[in-house]
Amino acid sequence: MKLLIRNLARSTTEEELRILFVKYGTVQSCDLVLDKDTGESKGFAFIEMPKPGDAKAAVKNLNGKDIARSKIRVKKAEKKKA
Repeated sequence: MKLLIRNLARSTTEEELRILFVKYGTVQSCDLVLDKDTGESKGFAFIEMPKPGDAKAAVKNLNGKDIARSKIRVKKAEKKKA
């Protein structure tokens, strides 16, 4: 299941996200979205977790959690519209 994580502090790294989510299960991929010009975080990321139960546990426990003085929002990522 693919999750969208929003409202991340600009200083949050992919490694920090991976550590945060691996507590709830296997993290298949972690993609922090970066600005093409500056290389800095845009404040959101996508995390893929192969087991839906693990992903749901991560959403339940991490949505609204204060990480690096930012209240993150975690939800299931919507499918891209063609």
